[in-house]
This record gives sequence, structure tokens and C-alpha cells, in this order.
Amino acid sequence: MSVRHALLALLSQGPKYGLQLRDEFMAGTGEVWPLNVGQVYTTLQRLERDGLVESDDEAAPGPQNVFRITAEGAGELAGWLRTPPDLSSPPRDELIIKVLVALRVAGTDPLDVIQVHRRYLVELMQQWTRLKGDVDADLSQALVVDAELFRLDAVVRWLDAAAARIRRSGAETPVPAAAGVPTTKARRRTGAAR
Repeated sequence: MSVRHALLALLSQGPKYGLQLRDEFMAGTGEVWPLNVGQVYTTLQRLERDGLVESDDEAAPGPQNVFRITAEGAGELAGWLRTPPDLSSPPRDELIIKVLVALRVAGTDPLDVIQVHRRYLVELMQQWTRLKGDVDADLSQALVVDAELFRLDAVVRWLDAAAARIRRSGAETPVPAAAGVPTTKARRRTGAAR
């Protein structure tokens, strides 16, 4: 998420104070992404340094300062809005990495790992679905809830597909080993090393 561009978007509506920008950011994003006022002022200083915003009085920085977008800032915002994010390579997703690692960890059944995460995601989806009924009147919040439900659904469907692929592959799922007890292969390697 680009706080920089979100602040430019808010300033495109008219001049604002830093605290006002923080409050409008929170309201405009469905209050899902917290933003502290220090981050707002740090970002505003950088935007001002880069010529994308200007303030009333450089001699008195702080909460009294009103910021407005410059022509360069409006151009930056327009370019950002129309530039697709780089999705050419998959993001480094911790859940995908866990499933891949589980395939190679002795004593770990990757299907169990998948099932634990799937249950958790379904519970999250239920929470977001309950929230959905409460936010329909607020467009920003409704869009955030919809996006999160679609994202979670996609992850659950990936987990289901991964489990099916693992089963079809005929890959042996490791038998869980007792804690601290090496697996048969590990015991053989240890014995062979002696």
C-alpha cells in the first residue's frame, strides 16, 4: 500500500492538515490499515521535499501546517493510479513456503499442515462474512471486506488444489515422528556414520 499516493489522493480533494489526512485515510480505507500521525508527517515532509506537495508556512512545521498538492503531485498521482502493480512474479507468501517446506520435513505430514491453515482461513472468512452485513452502508469498508473475502477464498482454493495435487502425486506423506526421536532414515544415517 502506498501511503504516499493515498495522501496525494486526499490532498487532490483540497488542502488539509496532517491529522485530518490521517483521519480521512483511516475512514477511506475502511479503518483496516492503521496509520499513525508520525508516519503522515514524515511522508508529507518527503512529498514536500520532492515538490509533490506544498505547505502554508515552512517556518512553522507541525499540526498547524496546511498541505496542498502541486501540479507535479497531481501528475504523480495520475500516473500511479493508471500504472498496474508488478504482478509478473509471485509474491513471497509464507503459507506457500510452509507447504513446500512441509513436503521435505521428516515427521511432518503436508496434508496436516494444509488442513490446519485451511481451518484457520475458513474461520477468518466467517468473521469477515459477519462483518460484511455491518458495513454495506459504508462503500469503502464494503469494498475492503469484499476484497478480503475474495483473497481468503483464493487461498483456501489453492490449499484444496495443493492437497489434491499432493495426493495425486503419490508422494509418501511422512509418518509423524515422536518429538525428539529421529526417523528411521535418520537413524540409519546416524548408524552408518559410526
